[in-house]
Amino acid sequence: MQMSADPDDNLRRALANVKAAAQRGAQVVCLPELFRSRYFPQREDPSHFALAESIPGPTTESLSEAASKFNVILIVPVFEKRAPGLYHNAAVLIDSHGAIIGVYRKMHVPDDPNFYEKYYFAPGDLGFRAFDTAHGKVGVLICWDQWYPEAARLTALRGAQILFYPTAIGWHCSEPTEVREQQLAAWQIIQQSHAIANGVFVVAVNRVGVEEELTFWGASFVADPAGRILAQASRNQEEVLVVPCDLNRIEEQRHGWPFLRDRRVEAYDGLMERYLG
Repeated sequence: MQMSADPDDNLRRALANVKAAAQRGAQVVCLPELFRSRYFPQREDPSHFALAESIPGPTTESLSEAASKFNVILIVPVFEKRAPGLYHNAAVLIDSHGAIIGVYRKMHVPDDPNFYEKYYFAPGDLGFRAFDTAHGKVGVLICWDQWYPEAARLTALRGAQILFYPTAIGWHCSEPTEVREQQLAAWQIIQQSHAIANGVFVVAVNRVGVEEELTFWGASFVADPAGRILAQASRNQEEVLVVPCDLNRIEEQRHGWPFLRDRRVEAYDGLMERYLG
């Protein structure tokens, strides 16, 4: 999606995209991170807290109706207002009857130029989760989470067959083309590696368009358990991508590459430390 400055317009277009995906046979539909607005964490501005809402709230109510109407499971990113002064970057999983299955709160929260998310969001406190659905067990992680092997691993260890990453990632307008291409390639490679290392499908859902100093690079994609890119969307145009995922591929892949079997769990205590050097 390309986001406008009007949250209601973004919601209307999201609903239209859900309908379009369902009409093409989609069973699980994921929207981009913080899709109700332009990417506001480019600067620290207290007025942006007015964009936040509760769960359940207006966004989940509208998307719950759509999930029921179109018989799809939805992954709905929300700027969550948990309490006065306490906010999360969250994603809500809604089943095809319109009921909320669960919530994931972004665990890794960045604080970088043009990505000042720590000003707005408390880190997630629900842990890494996998949710049972009618179409498989689904794990949800959000954007900056996608760079962390631990997040993918722990979600897969809870039984997730598909890792969904609603995302808002792009280039700064001043970065040269070579740097841009390196960043996009790294973003894709790290997520392909999660698919391979865990024997799961990975779905990354980004936004497109220019917003202030960032150009969002799109390129949403689906990778299979061998890390192969099954489909990839445009870098600069809105697009609804519908991709069949045969969950039988997970067991087939893990037979040949039994990474979960050969993990040396007794030797990994160092992962609980910040640094061991």
